[in-house]
Amino acid sequence: MKISGLRLTRGSLNLLYQKLFRINDTAHKVAAGLGIGVFCGIMPGIGLIAALFLAWLLRVNRAAAILGSLATNTWLSIVTFLLSVKLGSVIMGLDWQAVRSDWLRFLSEFRWLNLFNVSILRIILPLIIGYLVVSFFLGLVTYLSALIILITLRYANKSRIKLPR
Repeated sequence: MKISGLRLTRGSLNLLYQKLFRINDTAHKVAAGLGIGVFCGIMPGIGLIAALFLAWLLRVNRAAAILGSLATNTWLSIVTFLLSVKLGSVIMGLDWQAVRSDWLRFLSEFRWLNLFNVSILRIILPLIIGYLVVSFFLGLVTYLSALIILITLRYANKSRIKLPR
């Protein structure tokens, strides 16, 4: 399997499994680290450093936070752009198509002075609110999914009966 120039072999997938699911930490700390990493990876502009800081601050697994951030950094935030615009616009009571077209016009005619324009808040605020909601939701789903998987795998490993030879 090849993903963006990186060749994933059975060995590298096994190593990824070992690093994530065999971490010697509680299931909650690993899942929380992964959820924080996903949240920070989706939010534009914060990424890996913020994931490490939040993981350290909240005393959750930093390796899982790094993995979650790297797995979602940039590429997923581009995918969620339209969803964030729509959601943020709905929350603020704005027409999402108008916000989207204003964003596209702002990006095509970008000037640093436009950042200080008060009307720019009309297009930045819905996007920020949308990204916060989407990032939080996907981080929460990642946390819950990882927690269920980790608890299930660890329970299955502990419940295996080893018969003497």
